[in-house]
Amino acid sequence: MGELRKDYILDKWVVIAAVRSKRPLEFKVKPVKKAKGKDYFAPGNESMTPPEIYRLEDDKGKWKIRVFPNKFPAEILSEDYKVENHNKYFTFSPSYGKHEVIVETPDNRQLWDLSAQEYVDVLKTYSMRIEELEKLPHIKYVSVFKNHGLEAGTSIVHSHSQLIASGLMNNNVLEKIQALKNFDSCPYCEIVDIEKASHRRCFENDTFAAFCPYASRFNFEVCVFPKSHIKRLSELDEKGYHDFADIMLKVLKKLKELNVPYNYYLHYSPKGEDMHMHMIITPRVSVRAGFEFSSDIVITMMQPENAAKFYRGEE
Repeated sequence: MGELRKDYILDKWVVIAAVRSKRPLEFKVKPVKKAKGKDYFAPGNESMTPPEIYRLEDDKGKWKIRVFPNKFPAEILSEDYKVENHNKYFTFSPSYGKHEVIVETPDNRQLWDLSAQEYVDVLKTYSMRIEELEKLPHIKYVSVFKNHGLEAGTSIVHSHSQLIASGLMNNNVLEKIQALKNFDSCPYCEIVDIEKASHRRCFENDTFAAFCPYASRFNFEVCVFPKSHIKRLSELDEKGYHDFADIMLKVLKKLKELNVPYNYYLHYSPKGEDMHMHMIITPRVSVRAGFEFSSDIVITMMQPENAAKFYRGEE
């Protein structure tokens, strides 16, 4: 028998279809032989990408992380940016913003293969670019995300993240900010306290907790929250960055066991708001169909309680 579950604070529902449930290893993706081609993000091919914005080097002067504009940007800066409305139904503007690529490693390792310190450097790069891009006029939000695998939306194998600084507010973040106003205090602080001791808990350290959300919209979905009310990456101290990297890599190494494609994305508080920062990891192991698109009610096959057992190594 299936079960309907509602998001903690949003009016979003999922169907946990127990009759379709599988054991975790049944989701494992067989390795596919990758076609050989030029790696445009590899050392020596820097001239094949747009001009570099930032690089982090090792003690020998070789780059460890590179940031450059996306060659095919979803958004570009425009001097004549404005939102226009010719009548009550047709509102439009230039697609205003900046779209950047963050190459996380010079070699052919994937993110789940990096060391904790290497991933700390990636997180700090996210934070630095967010703070820098928010200074641009008209920028409302800087969305940081990663696509891993073809089914998750990437066509380039070399490990990289992306960010889009946009003249539009991130709608998912805006929806959460509006929902938070229905509470006298931060509900996420209370949710983290509950979930870190629940059957949906995955990992915990001094600063962060990871759990499979009660109304998971993806099979094996994980939320990673700071245990204290931290709103932005820039508020983390050195230990906080290392604890964040530690938790994230534990989650990603379990996904490596299944070899599944995934997305992740960071939701942080815009300046002037008070939202509890968190990262959401969404493995892509099923295809959404007509019911999901027509209703926005998602059907999942993996109970979050069972997914959490997999992350904890009990399945």
